[in-house]
Amino acid sequence: MPAVDRKRVVIAFVVLLAFYHVAEGLGGHVFHSLTVSGTVLVAMLAVAWPLGRWLGFKGYDAYALEWRRSAPLLVSGGLVLSLLLKYVAVCVGMGLGVYLARPPETAAAAVMSFVSTLPLALVVTFIPSVAEDLLTRGFLYRATRVAWTPWVFVAVSAVVYLFNHAYRLGAGPAQWVMLFCFGLAYATAVVRTGHLWLAVGLHWGWNLANQLIDTVLPYDIALPAWSPLLSAAAHVVMLGMLFAIPTNVEGDDFHPDPA
Repeated sequence: MPAVDRKRVVIAFVVLLAFYHVAEGLGGHVFHSLTVSGTVLVAMLAVAWPLGRWLGFKGYDAYALEWRRSAPLLVSGGLVLSLLLKYVAVCVGMGLGVYLARPPETAAAAVMSFVSTLPLALVVTFIPSVAEDLLTRGFLYRATRVAWTPWVFVAVSAVVYLFNHAYRLGAGPAQWVMLFCFGLAYATAVVRTGHLWLAVGLHWGWNLANQLIDTVLPYDIALPAWSPLLSAAAHVVMLGMLFAIPTNVEGDDFHPDPA
């Protein structure tokens, strides 16, 4: 890659990283405001398109987010898989004593809680998910123009994803293991399909499940040290299931515009 392109790659990554951490830092830890976080992340996603053009691509294809025929199926499939795995993980956790079931609401109250939570939950989980996927997976996979060996990409992306959670690293090794396993599974989805859509569905689905699970299966955490490991195990199962998907079905052919 010519030196000028390497500089552009570094600058573009730093710009996107700054947007992401301003959103998390200001929105999540200073103002505690979903509106602030969401606004900055939407701005990040908007800025990503001209940055992609600047890097010599057509736009979002710089992050392996170009439109594919299979995109709706992969996003919805990933969403459903993550929702199911979260439900199973909580059930297993209850069986192991990691979680304690709370007395359920009436059926009518549970339905109302789910219906009232769902619209906002869909939005507030999708935007951070796709923003982080773009930064820690799509950018590395496509914008860097590195000819990754699949396992090297998966490992590097998982490490970047882990360290991108700067505010959670102080929570200890169990959190590190969990985040690393998340990164392994989502990056594997990228190399299996050749683009970001399935990873977006899986990541979004897990974040959505965290928002919705209490409305359908209320519980309290009895053993906090073990809870992250259950989530890690669910993502190891997810990773294994991804090998049932044919590799790069539609082909990972992209044609960046001249820089």
